[in-house]
Amino acid sequence: MGIIPAAGISFPASVPLLVIGAGACGLVAGLAARDKGTDVVLLERDPVPRGSTALSSGMIPACGTRLQIAAGVDDAAGIMAADIQKKAHGEADQAIVDAVCRSSGSAIDWLTDEHGIELTLVTGFLYPGHSRLRMHAPPSRTGEELVGSLTRAAETAGVDLMTNAHVTDLVADKNARITGVRLQRPDGSSEYIACESLILACNGYGGNPALIRQYLPDMSDALYFGHTGNQGDAIVWGVALDARLSHLGAFQGHGSVAHPHNILITWALMMEGGIQVNAAGKRFSNEHRGYSEQARAVLAQPGGIAWNIYDQRLHSMGREFEDYQQAEQAGAIVQAADYSMLAKKTGIPADALMATLEQVAACVDGYEDSFGRDFTTKPALEPPYFAVKVTGALFHTQGGIVVDENARALQADGHPFPNLFAGGGAACGVSGSADHGYLSGNGLLTAVVLGRLAATAAVKQIDGGL
Repeated sequence: MGIIPAAGISFPASVPLLVIGAGACGLVAGLAARDKGTDVVLLERDPVPRGSTALSSGMIPACGTRLQIAAGVDDAAGIMAADIQKKAHGEADQAIVDAVCRSSGSAIDWLTDEHGIELTLVTGFLYPGHSRLRMHAPPSRTGEELVGSLTRAAETAGVDLMTNAHVTDLVADKNARITGVRLQRPDGSSEYIACESLILACNGYGGNPALIRQYLPDMSDALYFGHTGNQGDAIVWGVALDARLSHLGAFQGHGSVAHPHNILITWALMMEGGIQVNAAGKRFSNEHRGYSEQARAVLAQPGGIAWNIYDQRLHSMGREFEDYQQAEQAGAIVQAADYSMLAKKTGIPADALMATLEQVAACVDGYEDSFGRDFTTKPALEPPYFAVKVTGALFHTQGGIVVDENARALQADGHPFPNLFAGGGAACGVSGSADHGYLSGNGLLTAVVLGRLAATAAVKQIDGGL
């Protein structure tokens, strides 16, 4: 895998725009290109489009959308950008943050109005770090439904999708212009396709153990809850092309994956009053910091295990999520009439669990929590109690190729490549340098918005206007 010199390479097929990857970023890029009348081919290594999008909760943050306005939500690009930078400790590229926030609302309206993607504004709770209700998700609140809807829209729009097409090499001339790609088929045969412009939409390196050891050594033994196809192809090509790379140690983790069932348990349970305890029955963190950094906190507990503890009110809310329904059907959810029965079913020491629940109840009444969490805004937990055993996991990486406001990939000297663009996990995101900077939805935000921006700029480049 690498870069092949263009000299002497002949291409039996050619297309104006190639997109590597058919997750949310690639599918959105394909839709945007077809809207401009440009022929585009999406190259997907898997038999069907899924990627990291299918494993997500399908929630796309955006501001100023019609759905927000209809719900009376006062949001704007500046407010959203401030939320992102606050979570990222100011480490994200401000120009990119501003660009994706500024374009997020129109992207959601475009998907719903022009391409029939059914999205709803998620109400009832705020995810960590968001000051406004701005999550837009399909009715099931699953990434599986989102990628399915995008795939159908792409087919309707005439986007050509080539599956079982694993791109192994980029072909570039001496001026770093991409002239085409080489792809490999399942039977081992290879094909060359020429292009006038190329978009990398092939996600990060979470599925590549060697790159994890190199860039995220302390997560080498963590459960990987991402797509196995995330092998870091864009990183490898970026290094070979001498592209500018940044924040390769950034990632999205999650501190609430049902164990051993490997089913995502919504963090809304924590935000609305639930708690996490370790096997000894003790809380170990402020659960409202964010679910990404909570992965490391959970993994640091004995056995890398924690228990989510909550009540009937939150159990009913959890059932609004299809993943939670699956966890319940799989037997991951424990129910008990009181704390002593809950202790018996979970193996948590009863006296410790009782002490923790009493401490939390006191915090609800206004006593200061030693971890800094504010419990006073939500109702106290009350029996019957519910619990689910969880572990921490690595979802996907957030660093990558640095892009400009038009999603053009940048060379090491800061100048854009002649015809190379990147979005989603292939591009450096807006989550800063580590796990703590991930604001809920950042991954799909940059996938959708940068995918659309990349295609718009690529079409201009093809037409000679960029």
